[in-house]
Amino acid sequence: MKENVPISEKALLTLEEAAEYFSIGINRLRIITADENCPYVLWVGNRRLIKRKPFEEYLYRNHSV
Repeated sequence: MKENVPISEKALLTLEEAAEYFSIGINRLRIITADENCPYVLWVGNRRLIKRKPFEEYLYRNHSV
């Protein structure tokens, strides 16, 4: 049986999870993370995963997204 890990404890988030966790729209997340060298994105094939802690730091450093 697969356990459900709370989003706040996950290291990597899907776009849907990140949108819910950070209250940012999926389209805005796609724009923010579009650069292939983005420091808070891990690409698994063509799947984009958000590195939660580095992205949180990015949001705290910026006043708008």
